[in-house]
Amino acid sequence: MLKHSLRWLTGLGAAGALVAASATPAVAAATIEPYFQDTTLAVGSTATTRTLFLYADEPMVLTDVSVRYDYRSLATKVTVAPADGQECTAPEPGILVCEEPEDVALHELPPIGSGTYRNATKQVRLGLTEDAQLGDSGDIAVSFLAAGGQRGSYTSQVRVGEGVDLAGGPYTTVSSKPGGKFSAPLAVANTGDTTVSGFVAVFDLAYSIRTKDRFSNCRYSDDHLVSCQFDEEIPVGTGLVATLNLELGKDTYAPTNQSGHAQFMTTADFEDLTRVREAVGARAATPGSGPKLTLSAAPGMMRQAAQTDVGPGNDYTGWIIKATGTNGTDLAAIGATLKGRAGAVVTATVGFRNNGPATLDKVNQDYEAATHTTVELPPGSTAVEVPDNCQLRPGTRTYQCASEMLLVAGQTYTMKFRLRIDKVIPNARGAVRVNAPCECPGGGSFQDDIKPANDRATIVVNAAQSGGGQGDGDGDGGGGGGGSLPITGAPTTLIAGIGALLLVTGLGCCLLARRRSRFFA
Repeated sequence: MLKHSLRWLTGLGAAGALVAASATPAVAAATIEPYFQDTTLAVGSTATTRTLFLYADEPMVLTDVSVRYDYRSLATKVTVAPADGQECTAPEPGILVCEEPEDVALHELPPIGSGTYRNATKQVRLGLTEDAQLGDSGDIAVSFLAAGGQRGSYTSQVRVGEGVDLAGGPYTTVSSKPGGKFSAPLAVANTGDTTVSGFVAVFDLAYSIRTKDRFSNCRYSDDHLVSCQFDEEIPVGTGLVATLNLELGKDTYAPTNQSGHAQFMTTADFEDLTRVREAVGARAATPGSGPKLTLSAAPGMMRQAAQTDVGPGNDYTGWIIKATGTNGTDLAAIGATLKGRAGAVVTATVGFRNNGPATLDKVNQDYEAATHTTVELPPGSTAVEVPDNCQLRPGTRTYQCASEMLLVAGQTYTMKFRLRIDKVIPNARGAVRVNAPCECPGGGSFQDDIKPANDRATIVVNAAQSGGGQGDGDGDGGGGGGGSLPITGAPTTLIAGIGALLLVTGLGCCLLARRRSRFFA
């Protein structure tokens, strides 16, 4: 079972897959958890690639890594072959052992400071033999061994099904003001040569996109649509369409373009993808209690055989929603007031608050922060512990900190700096600045703050006791409460979306390349 935490998903944006996750247990130190996705293979189709993913809660480098694939339960039905040129041996039928040609370094997943690290071994190709028949199934146990005794295993399911080809409808564009309602078509077609019997639409919607509908065959997290499952048949060469009634949240930033997407999957492919949700401690999103969301064709009988999409790449549709009007964001810096003797270590809780009225949503495939905050240390103090998302600017006493990608209106985003007071200097002042300049690959900080006057706050150590003047700075920067503010971030009820889930399972690269991602955890 996967035990790794999905902390990196928290606060990334709204989206869609059949999971809504709260906090999950962290991995024990130096523990590595592997994951190898379930697979449904179509009779007569080409082999598909799969990858063993390794997760940990600390960075590490694995050396002398070997991976063992045990598919003896399907030895006469399935083939497993190297796909990346690594050296592999087959000591017996149904066993493949591959040596990694290089060290495997586990890197941190976005955003900065996520606390979850991942990398992958070389790919293998899973195919079918001539003996494979519709309905065959079995397990493939994948294990790894590295120098120093690091090891782990994961067992996934392989099924033999029939191939189909789902295709999404064209992209459409609509307009709405924040808080307004709009309709979007959900269109899917069968472009293969086999009738599709049942499918799932998995939604990847911007945080701003909400719905009040509660269809019984759909699942939701609060007002966010997560997925819909249909038992309708789609005959070859035909398509189905439904209408989604959606709305933009009142906290939508405007003017902007908000995006939404749906990916269509066969029922079996969806099961292959989402079995991991239970392993990582996710809970199922809530099904609706209203009528079914129906398409234009009457539902047909379900086939007994599993189906898999053998023509991926055209199985998605999407919408651009032009958010009209003006709705901006005010980020207000939060400072701190500290006191201590020489040698004491004190905690400065600093950051900013999104005073709204709009949520700042910068979730995209670049994994760039929505804004950046600088923290300048007061004279006479030294940082002995800093947040993972902060880095010291060379040659300065100033740390630059990356924010989350989704900054929800009304929420406070703070960090803890542990400072040692080296020398007592009355009224020693540092500074906190939100929306600080940043020469970042994906762009700098938020530059359209509607109230820039409160972007700066102070950190005061050993404030002078005389009233007024230098001694009365409390460093709240308009945010209120300084270091006593509660440490909060994204909403407590969050969505693990298809973009996030695909990244967990390692399938997100091609999807992220074709759309602006939105996901929660």
